[in-house]
Amino acid sequence: MDIGFIGLGNMGRGMAANLVKAGHRVTLYNRSPGKAEALVQQGATAAGSVAEASNAEVVFTMLADDRAVEDVAFGENGILASLAPGATHVSSSTISVALSERLAAAHADAGQRYAAAPVFGRPEAAAAAKLFVITAGAREVLDALSALFDAIGQRTFAVSERPATACSLWWQPAAGTWTGRRYRPSPTGTPA
Repeated sequence: MDIGFIGLGNMGRGMAANLVKAGHRVTLYNRSPGKAEALVQQGATAAGSVAEASNAEVVFTMLADDRAVEDVAFGENGILASLAPGATHVSSSTISVALSERLAAAHADAGQRYAAAPVFGRPEAAAAAKLFVITAGAREVLDALSALFDAIGQRTFAVSERPATACSLWWQPAAGTWTGRRYRPSPTGTPA
């Protein structure tokens, strides 16, 4: 599958590397281009812009916060302006419920698909493909992405057809802070 991956921080590098190892064609974008070098040696392609990385079937974002995701998604030549109709944006960043709702609406308006897939684990878990992936989005979208989630994590939990639900597991919009409560998946894959 052709994948764009935006954000090569401590978590993103490991996730992108595992997508490459799984045999996907991965095009990388990071504000600091040097972070892509090791992955390019493993078979990935470096992109010069968000738009170039968004020329894919699926684009992952793994960025620090709402502002960073807003910049690459809504900015000039960003994901929304560049992603083809029918292609999918997967936000693995830990973002607010409000931003996830905004992304879902904007992608729907553009004829694109959107799924939230925040991950739980540390950088070493990301490198070892041992993350827990919490997904939310339309069932057919999540089904089409299941092999990608398998490549980056040890277990995937689909929690809702509404993408913002995955973000609500940690975000407390009234307080504007992270709850820090742990997600404990139930055997049925719904939040406990």
